[in-house]
Amino acid sequence: MAKEKVILAYSGGLDTSTILKWLQNEFDYEVIAVCCDAGQKEDFDAVKEKALATGASKAIVLDIKEEFITDYIYPTLKAGAIYEDDYLLGTSMARPLMAKKLVEVAEQEGAFIIAHGCTGKGNDQVRFETTINALNPAIKVIAPWRMTDKWTFQSREDLIEYAHENNIPISQTTKKIYSRDENIWHISHEGGELESPWNEHLPSIHVLSKTPEDAPDKATYVTVSFEQGVPVALDGEKMDPISLLTKLNQLGSENGVGTIDIIENRLVGMKSRGVYETPGGTILYNAHRDLEKLILDRDTMQYKKIVSQKFSELVYDGLWFTPLRQAISAFVDETQKYVTGDVKMKLYKGTAYPVASKSPYSLYSEEFATFGADEVYDQHDAEGFIHLFALPLKIRAIQKQSLEGVPEAQKKLGKKILKGDFVE
Repeated sequence: MAKEKVILAYSGGLDTSTILKWLQNEFDYEVIAVCCDAGQKEDFDAVKEKALATGASKAIVLDIKEEFITDYIYPTLKAGAIYEDDYLLGTSMARPLMAKKLVEVAEQEGAFIIAHGCTGKGNDQVRFETTINALNPAIKVIAPWRMTDKWTFQSREDLIEYAHENNIPISQTTKKIYSRDENIWHISHEGGELESPWNEHLPSIHVLSKTPEDAPDKATYVTVSFEQGVPVALDGEKMDPISLLTKLNQLGSENGVGTIDIIENRLVGMKSRGVYETPGGTILYNAHRDLEKLILDRDTMQYKKIVSQKFSELVYDGLWFTPLRQAISAFVDETQKYVTGDVKMKLYKGTAYPVASKSPYSLYSEEFATFGADEVYDQHDAEGFIHLFALPLKIRAIQKQSLEGVPEAQKKLGKKILKGDFVE
């Protein structure tokens, strides 16, 4: 009789390698290991070999970088979504796509179980499982870290011991300082000295970027071109999504751009601290926001800000495949129809800010905005506008005077002013 298949979200690290063998020992499953290449620096051939050496019947590596950028990063960028005004959602955007790929492999392999190595304290367990439920509710999920009756490991040392006992090929022998997640958009760091919010994070934590102190003393300039809210070129050169983001990551990293150290509210109810390096993404967000200021009208910008906050919460909470997220994206796409143009960015010692912008759809008019003489704006028109704009305030003030016993002469004067009969 054939063994039941389980699809394992596999990274090649200590946790998922242990889980692979544990699934075989505990349940006698046939394990198919699936690793998603989202741009993390990894030897994926070695990852496949390790999975097979640990006992996987198949080891599959899926290149999801371009789909990650075009179908997840770009919609989030166009929405201007930033979780709690700080976090550019690097891990949050990737998890729904990874879970989607796990479901696709499960359907191809005839499997009805997916296993992952997320802990019971984190957000990722929610992101994986909400996606799986949205795409194929017939699939069962196994999360070993939550199965306290069977998963008896309490520490990294326990996992290493189990690995040695079961001939799992591992290189880890000491305690890992940080928990990290990396993809083409960012790298996150948690643990170590970060667990106390009173500790300043160490410069040695940086993986992608220089510290501002170590960045060059001379500024770097780069012009980002957008078409309908999507970045398409750097310094006038058309580039594919992977090349463009890779180049911006390089420029941002060299100039110490995009590192934040924040306290955030996890979905599961606790606060956590993390250091995030998002060099290229920070440049894109700042450039995109500046271009929108040139093009979008005030009401659209104000309403979009409300929508952006909700979008960020949906992404953070793992609710990518929901009607509301899709509806918000439809609204965002409508706002982006004319967000086309160029933004010149200045990168200098940890900062990335716009210094110039242009667009064929710009609502900025030099003729109207000038402080010099012009023929398109009659400044006298402002008088009537202000009279109407302030009318509710005038009515309220006159009513207040009537109730408070203001002298009759002053009331009459107020009424004359209300009618527009201004007195010299």
